[in-house]
Amino acid sequence: MSQQWRIIDLITWAETYFKDKGFENPRNEIEWLIRSVLSISRIDVYLNFDRLLSLKELKKLKSFVNRRLKKEPLQYITESCEFYGREYFVNNNVLIPRPETEILIDLALENLKGLSSPKILDIGTGSGCLAITLAAEISNSRVTGIDISNEAINVANINKSKNKLKNISFKKIDILRQTIKDQFDLIISNPPYITKDELVTVIKDVKEYEPLIALTDGADGLTFYRRFFSIAKQSLKKNGSMLLEVGIDTHPKKVQDIFFKQGFINTRLFKDLNGDDRVIIINKL
Repeated sequence: MSQQWRIIDLITWAETYFKDKGFENPRNEIEWLIRSVLSISRIDVYLNFDRLLSLKELKKLKSFVNRRLKKEPLQYITESCEFYGREYFVNNNVLIPRPETEILIDLALENLKGLSSPKILDIGTGSGCLAITLAAEISNSRVTGIDISNEAINVANINKSKNKLKNISFKKIDILRQTIKDQFDLIISNPPYITKDELVTVIKDVKEYEPLIALTDGADGLTFYRRFFSIAKQSLKKNGSMLLEVGIDTHPKKVQDIFFKQGFINTRLFKDLNGDDRVIIINKL
């Protein structure tokens, strides 16, 4: 890169460069990186096409481009991700929040309507996006997020501070080995559900950069769900609900069967915008 580069020059260059490297949305790639380097919004990119980048800014952008060429996710490069209309700090200690996971929030908000001060537990909180969204959307709620990873808890606490929330706390707990002593109106989780066999088919951007402990149980993808039915029995209040994200193909039905065999006959699967079963709701009667 030469010393005189305007925003529009960089976009024009990158559209060809990223396309030649096999990226599907080259303009989106460079715009995301430019926005991060310059700390500007998408509309500001278009309003400032003629803005020249300094040598320092160009150097940072070049390092970002080189990282992206190795398929590192944009969210980790820029340490930023949007979820349910809020901006989150993320790094490679936590999963990148996905748009399809937002259905968990929609269903949770619908489920908690009418409760004056709901108690909520988020298992495997990661970046804290689920817990923080619910704490922000339901100001009179009391939310707890738990995770096995100290590094994830640190990220979640950064996001708690960014959102200036008082009604939420994060704790380190190994859910497979430790018990939950409190009771909750809602338990929500997006647990590791990719099977050991499926992991080989996961794209490089995900498999080589996102934390494996949050992606897979290293087995059949059902380990956490087998634990969740006992948590539902012990830690859900009467008429409480558990909302869990589920995997693809036969995985949702297998999860439903696990709960059905334990006496939870009031379960329902919900589809995401792609028409795939994405969330199971278990109601405790």
